[in-house]
Amino acid sequence: MNINGKYKKEFISLVSHGSEMYTELCDRDERDENSEINSKYILERDYQRWYTEACLVMKQLLPDRLEEFEQFYKGDGRRKEIDISTYNIKDWLQGLQPSTNRATGVPLFNSLTIVCLRLNNQIRILASVAVKFESKLTDIQQLVRADLFDSELDTAKELLKHCFLRPAGVVAGVVLEKHLAQVADSNNCKMRKKKPAINDFNQLLKKNDVLDVPKWRQIQRFADIRNLCGHGTEREPTQEEVEELISGVDKITKTLF
Repeated sequence: MNINGKYKKEFISLVSHGSEMYTELCDRDERDENSEINSKYILERDYQRWYTEACLVMKQLLPDRLEEFEQFYKGDGRRKEIDISTYNIKDWLQGLQPSTNRATGVPLFNSLTIVCLRLNNQIRILASVAVKFESKLTDIQQLVRADLFDSELDTAKELLKHCFLRPAGVVAGVVLEKHLAQVADSNNCKMRKKKPAINDFNQLLKKNDVLDVPKWRQIQRFADIRNLCGHGTEREPTQEEVEELISGVDKITKTLF
């Protein structure tokens, strides 16, 4: 399973588990005197683990809303009294109940209803991570690819150092082609050709306004050098040309996304 699929599946499972808890906890029969006892058992059984895992996700992917997420569980620690606005999930789990009306003896608010609202808010916040989640996975994938590209360019530099000009240029060309394919994919540029080369991606990115004319011409120049290195029937590439190709590809992989 690829990195995107693996973590996306785990994330969806976490959100689904929260929704299942909410359904079990809040869709209950008000006439059943044991319903709140059963609801508390459900939350004690599943919630703590879910909350811990959800906090880890929030910390990594949406840290600016982590505090808000946590407050629905434990409050902000600054309350002076327990009322409908400060009551939280932790209070309910610890058996803390609202005060009652002195005249009627009826609780001032329904504690389980408030817990359901707090849990629902947490689920909604967690679900909102989805957009951020996609972008974070993209960032991770780009970092992994960047490391691979750096390693391949190091190989090209080593070949150049020992005067293997053609192989060095071919390796750098492969890196450039892979990176342009990645850029096209990231920008939703659809390639129709089955076996595209550097110039094919270059034209596609220019057509979709990902590249301006100077950058397009630069990549076209790199493609010419790469072809010179790969086709033995033409003249030999010079060391300066291969150095230009390697350094240019190195810069493109770090600046063009």
